[in-house]
Amino acid sequence: MESRTQKVSAAGLLVALGIIYGDIGTSPLYTFQTILRDGGTVTPELVLGGVSAVFWTLTLQTTFKYVFITLQADNHGEGGVFSLYALVRKKGHGLWLPATIGAATLLADGIITPPISVTSAIEGLGGVPALSKIIIPGDNLVIEIVLLILLLLFFFQQFGTKVVGSAFGPIMLLWFLMLSVLGGIQVAQHPEVFKALNPYYAFRLLVEHPQGFWLLGAIFLCTTGAEALYSDLGHCGKGNIRMSWGFVKTALVLNYFGQAAWVLAQHKTSLGEVNPFFAIVPSWFLLPSVLLATVATIIASQALISGSFTLISEAISLGFWPRVKVEHPTDIKGQIYIPSINWLLCAGCFAVALYFRTSERMTAAYGFSITIAMLMTTYLMAYYLRDVKKYPIWLVGAIVSLFVIVETSFFVANAVKIVKRLMFLVVELGIFTTMFVWHRGRKLSRQLRDCVKLHDYVPALLKISADTRIPKYATHLVYLTRSGDAQEVEQEIISSIFARQPKRADVYWFIHIDFVDEPFTTAYSVEELVDDKVIRVDFRLGFRVQLRIHLLLRMVVEEMIRNNEFALEERFTVPDARNVLGDFRFVILQEFLSYDNEFNSNEEVLLNSYFNLRNMAQSNLQAFGLDPSEADIEKIPLVIKPASNFKLERFQPGTRPIPTGQEAEQSI
Repeated sequence: MESRTQKVSAAGLLVALGIIYGDIGTSPLYTFQTILRDGGTVTPELVLGGVSAVFWTLTLQTTFKYVFITLQADNHGEGGVFSLYALVRKKGHGLWLPATIGAATLLADGIITPPISVTSAIEGLGGVPALSKIIIPGDNLVIEIVLLILLLLFFFQQFGTKVVGSAFGPIMLLWFLMLSVLGGIQVAQHPEVFKALNPYYAFRLLVEHPQGFWLLGAIFLCTTGAEALYSDLGHCGKGNIRMSWGFVKTALVLNYFGQAAWVLAQHKTSLGEVNPFFAIVPSWFLLPSVLLATVATIIASQALISGSFTLISEAISLGFWPRVKVEHPTDIKGQIYIPSINWLLCAGCFAVALYFRTSERMTAAYGFSITIAMLMTTYLMAYYLRDVKKYPIWLVGAIVSLFVIVETSFFVANAVKIVKRLMFLVVELGIFTTMFVWHRGRKLSRQLRDCVKLHDYVPALLKISADTRIPKYATHLVYLTRSGDAQEVEQEIISSIFARQPKRADVYWFIHIDFVDEPFTTAYSVEELVDDKVIRVDFRLGFRVQLRIHLLLRMVVEEMIRNNEFALEERFTVPDARNVLGDFRFVILQEFLSYDNEFNSNEEVLLNSYFNLRNMAQSNLQAFGLDPSEADIEKIPLVIKPASNFKLERFQPGTRPIPTGQEAEQSI
């Protein structure tokens, strides 16, 4: 059933304001100031052209692409690049590549957005006369305040945002009302600024201004939060997003046009360090406006951090990220906390704040990552519109061509920033490399795994189960199998039962897990190869479902007993009714890369990197939600490419000289 926040309602609209629009909603703090700074001499052509370009960017990129087109890719209520990938991954080869590139750049964007937003707000305190000599951009005091806010923000992630989140919507409502009123006052005094709605002014700026095309790098800042409209689809529903966007866009446009009207009224060729956003605020309201801006930027940062957690959680389920620890700090569905990602983002935000120090320098390096993410979304959307929505090929071509032209232009204009953002390039490459290595290494390590027919070993299983001379290993012995065929299991599982310590149990369970494209699916099927003795369970779990294998299996057994499908009580009597199911013992087979392999250099680097990542990742017990008291780990060597040129020569005893001296020292 659709939740109340998914339905179009006053509550849903308020939640959308608090969650979706933090990033794009705080962009007026720095976007127009950056356009004027990069444009050089302040002229009416620059002002009108700049605000016209902002309006049409919000219209084409945000409204048309994301609100009307991309939100159609609704994966059972979930959105984002990995949800989109899950919808189209069977429609073309290699679609994992744009998905991982888009995810890597989105995560890198999460490192610069919080510091740039918070720093812009704190620098606004310099406009208060009493604080003008204390709050100086780049000064140590400003940096210390920014770092303190960021530290508190990341520290409180571990407790969840249930209480704070309830206040996000009303605060952002006040924020957008403030944007509307402040901008509306200026526009009312200079209504001629509305002529910038004509796209001719934007075209003239890009074509005739000396730096026209390159100003797209600054103009793009107005739509950097557009990706969140899709990524946070699951929190609010597309109905609430589409309806609330009308109000948000009106507030943004009024504020941008209000800033432009104020600049035109100054008749100055240079504004110096003046930020038009705070310049249109009455002096008596400046301090409250800065405080509200600060809270709004914290909300924007919170939404982006939560989005990063969701992105990594989906990457884990789809096999693009090592299984790191994922926590659920509250009872709100979908709210998660990933400690490793939280503190990685925190360290990155600290580095950005300390390295750039001012919002002006941060905006000079901002925008490159998100343009790549948008291009990757466009690429995946082409498959969705053509193969899922069945749009005519000419219409898909027209829509995609429009987005590619716009986004490629933004990408080229932002590419000049790459020199100023090399540190982000390292982060992006690191994230992408991790996803690439995990995806390819995982696939390579599985492709030559031998499977055998389980039916051939059923007599041996029954025999060992009835042999009381062998100590009972467990009542229920459970193995996890990757084989999608219900009649097969890995050879390593059979070896674990018979070839090592023989494992006698009353019931042998073989569990297979399939992660499906639907986010919250929890379904299972049962096949008994031998009644109440050898049983296969297949789970179909959504890619956003947290693994709790022990709990899931017990639920299956209890339901089988209720349905008279499993006669457990005939086998033994347990005095304690709470433990009537008996003990479950999981055997987890943990592979390690055997020395008996012969790889080429690329395979060796890939697999060594993959197994190093596995060593740093969450253990299999934690990944499957198992307690150490209920599971055993067995290490098995993985031989993918056996050495083929290794030869052993035999010699007769006494025909070789006894080693002496240095040779003897080197002997084992």
